[in-house]
Amino acid sequence: MAKIADLTAKTSDELSSQLGELKREAFNLRFQAATNQLEKPSRVREVRRTIAQIKTLQTARVAAEAK
Repeated sequence: MAKIADLTAKTSDELSSQLGELKREAFNLRFQAATNQLEKPSRVREVRRTIAQIKTLQTARVAAEAK
């Protein structure tokens, strides 16, 4: 799981690209879970949390720019 300090150090473009990769991974993990081929079930939770952290950072940055 990504540390929040690592995520805050990244630029907005880097966060957007990582978000896209994580969404793709979450999609693949859902299919693996549906077909009972999931090797590491805890990875689903990690990916979901990291996606949430990135979205929260992006929202906070937009709000900071608006001020």
